[in-house]
Amino acid sequence: MVKPVRVRTVWFKKDGERSAEEIATAVASTVWRVADKAIDNLGRENYDIITPARGFKLIAEFVAFLVHYCDRMAYASLTPERRGAVLQAMANRLGEVMEENIISVVGPDPSRNFKAEFIDFLNRRFADYAEFEFPDDEKASFPALRFLGLQIREEMGDSDKTWIMDQIMEIEMPEMMGTVRKSFKGLLSDAPVQRGFGSPDMLPPE
Repeated sequence: MVKPVRVRTVWFKKDGERSAEEIATAVASTVWRVADKAIDNLGRENYDIITPARGFKLIAEFVAFLVHYCDRMAYASLTPERRGAVLQAMANRLGEVMEENIISVVGPDPSRNFKAEFIDFLNRRFADYAEFEFPDDEKASFPALRFLGLQIREEMGDSDKTWIMDQIMEIEMPEMMGTVRKSFKGLLSDAPVQRGFGSPDMLPPE
């Protein structure tokens, strides 16, 4: 049985608002974890990932969708300046994580800048998802999810193309979005200090 991704949703309140970097680092960690878990889930369902290149491409698609989802939530909660700072910091951190993971798996390539390539990919996907509606902060529109499903489908082998979109749209994304929403909104909230920080449903600080 796959264990749920644990996220930190209650923070100790301190003087002043949390910095863009604090929010971005925590949410980026959650986004990466749920995307990585989704790849594991696909493998458990016998979808063929085959190569690291395919796995990282799928993670990139999930991450791009979820970062854009965070931007939609930020639009409703933050000033334009703070929203921009948070999203820029998230993209930067996720670019670092992507680069670190690629290098750890396939080794360095002096001819490529994996972080810059990933951020460029995020920018392209932001333009794509800007065309779709996200009716509220609970879900994305069917066309937005279908677009993501099509990108994933394009990367899969022929034997997996038939059912992969249903897996993504109906099973993986609702859970992923719920986890990211809880993390992001928890970070933006002014929740009071609560005891029991070390309980199993919370992650320690990064």
